[in-house]
Amino acid sequence: MDPLTLVMLAVLALLVFFMFRNGRKRQKDTLALQSKMVAGADVMTNFGLYGTIVSIDEEENKVALEIAPGTVVQIHRQTIARVVEPTVVGDDVVLDETVGDDAGTPSVLGEPDFGQRNDFKPTAGQAENDTEPKKGDA
Repeated sequence: MDPLTLVMLAVLALLVFFMFRNGRKRQKDTLALQSKMVAGADVMTNFGLYGTIVSIDEEENKVALEIAPGTVVQIHRQTIARVVEPTVVGDDVVLDETVGDDAGTPSVLGEPDFGQRNDFKPTAGQAENDTEPKKGDA
């Protein structure tokens, strides 16, 4: 066999290998998601709807999802994208005490804070320089 045929067969073998590998990985992720889906779990759907699972109907592949107090919607089981893990703020947060009192203030004196208006009045020398076109001026 010539070298070109061997290279093409090797590339084909790699493609088949990665296809099966990705399929197994996707199947493993789906099984992990299905095991986390229990009544009372907070979930997010594929279309961005957050809610709490009330009940799961295995036979019809439906999930009763409470999106607001007293509002329950029926959705297909496969539309659940992920189980939302509660965010826990730890008590072990240590603040850096070496930061001075002026942290967060503008580094240049006279610079306005974000959202603050700047009453800039150019001097005579600056006004002359503004007549020249700048990059991006049309």
